[in-house]
Amino acid sequence: MPPLSLLKPYFAENRYRIAVGLLSLIVVDVLQLVIPRLIKLAVDDLAGLQAGPGRLLEYAGAICAIALLIGAFRYVWRLFLLGTSRRVEQGLRDRLFAHLQTLSAGYFDRTRTGDLMAHATNDIQQIRMAAGMGLVALNDALVMGAAAIGFMAYIDLRLTALALIPMPLIAIGTRMFSRRMHRRYKRVQASFSDVTEIVRERFAGIRLTQAHHRQAAESRRVEAASRANVNENLKLVRITGAFFPMMVLLTNISMAIVLFFGGRMAVLLTITPGDFVAFISYLGLLTWPMMALGWVTNLIQRGRASLDRVNAILERRPEIRDTAESLPLERPHGEVRFEKVGFAYGGPGSAEALSGIDLVVPAGSSLGIVGPPGCGKSTLLQLIPRLYDPGRGRLSLDGRPVDRIRLSDLRRAIAFMPQDAFLFAGTIRENIGLGDPGLSDERLADVAAAAALLETVRAFPDGFDTVVGERGVMLSGGQKQRVALARCLLADAPVVILDDPISQVDFDTGAHITRTIRSLRGRRTLVIASHRLSALSFADRIVVMDEGRITASGTHDQLMRVSDYYARTYRLQEIEEAEHAA
Repeated sequence: MPPLSLLKPYFAENRYRIAVGLLSLIVVDVLQLVIPRLIKLAVDDLAGLQAGPGRLLEYAGAICAIALLIGAFRYVWRLFLLGTSRRVEQGLRDRLFAHLQTLSAGYFDRTRTGDLMAHATNDIQQIRMAAGMGLVALNDALVMGAAAIGFMAYIDLRLTALALIPMPLIAIGTRMFSRRMHRRYKRVQASFSDVTEIVRERFAGIRLTQAHHRQAAESRRVEAASRANVNENLKLVRITGAFFPMMVLLTNISMAIVLFFGGRMAVLLTITPGDFVAFISYLGLLTWPMMALGWVTNLIQRGRASLDRVNAILERRPEIRDTAESLPLERPHGEVRFEKVGFAYGGPGSAEALSGIDLVVPAGSSLGIVGPPGCGKSTLLQLIPRLYDPGRGRLSLDGRPVDRIRLSDLRRAIAFMPQDAFLFAGTIRENIGLGDPGLSDERLADVAAAAALLETVRAFPDGFDTVVGERGVMLSGGQKQRVALARCLLADAPVVILDDPISQVDFDTGAHITRTIRSLRGRRTLVIASHRLSALSFADRIVVMDEGRITASGTHDQLMRVSDYYARTYRLQEIEEAEHAA
């Protein structure tokens, strides 16, 4: 899709506003062109000794009236044209964010957050400037420039031809510089993304930086990125710094030509003194369109570079999406089946994170997954809600391949608690209910109690309305984990996926949460991965994983006999829990 086509829907939607704004802008331009005619009449009357106080007052009053009209119509065009550019900015930002939410997890694994922030802020701002002031400057360059030339030609065609001698040089210079500016603007925007990402990452890790006394080293990294951004901007300035003075130089050459030849014509009375003054006034008005031509080139090239970057994201199709074969899932029961499933984060040819996974989890049953860190537990769980798709094999829900289930229905059927308990910078209530305004206090208290969170929340002065801060920084790791668990329990989904649900809580709290999880047996399909075996020892089936493969499978009692890893880990944790109880 051509990048400029991104703006067409917004221009079409606001076409009447744009029309009124452009009409008002043209009226302003025309009114500005009338003033030199009044000045011409006044100067000719003065030169002919025919200007009395009354006539001069009429000229002054007419100019004041025109100035008032210019002010009124300028207000209208600014309101409609610049207001439309703000609507374009909002629409593009909303569209970009909505599209980003459709992209697959793999895209965000490969893309830096700082780049996305730069797209959503700086790039969108540059597009807004091009769509707003760029349109204004382009209109002035065309309408006012053409009208000023017309009035100049009306005064004297030969003098106008002399004044326009530098114009071809402006067109040639603009074409030559615009291509170089476009390339430089893209590099400047890319370096801005680098700075944004580095600064964002340093702010997010400020506590680690302070704890390890790394302020000087991190400052040097930010300074290096800032210096690189400045260098790219300076390279751009070398181009724009030559372009704008060129425009001023050519404009002043025109003024010098008019002063020399037009002055002689006025002395010889080929034109009247009033015509000479009016001609200079029109040339002064022509100076802005000539400058606007340079400015609009600058704005449009910067906006095009940003449009290219935003368009590159909007053209990216999600790897995981609905297809023509995707059908609704009306009454999910919760049977999950893996058939020879393999997966590699880097795609085909990369080392596999999962290999040959064969599993059946009947509806209403429970599956526990254990194994050393990095064995593939979290990866396996993330395949079920299609955060990633298997590289080979088949994964199905209720007998239907998950890639043939409408994505919204699939994820609505699954309550997923990831290992990373992410919290938004809102209140505990908002984080549990994910902003659901219909969540009752009773239901909120029930899920909080089930997650062993209720007493903790009641200890806070603001209760459920306690603000947790960015990424839940005001809460401990265990408290964040319990908020995430309460959020998961709130969902009325037939499949519940829990990734290490008690890893950051004490033994007593963990025992409470384990009882809550056990109470779901028979009512929901449970898939639980945990390093603490007590959290899943009750499961109908437990699998032991190592290096992406299932190495053992059975009930708790069976694995105690056949799996050295499981038996050894369980006994060590049993001793640890006994010591804690003592």
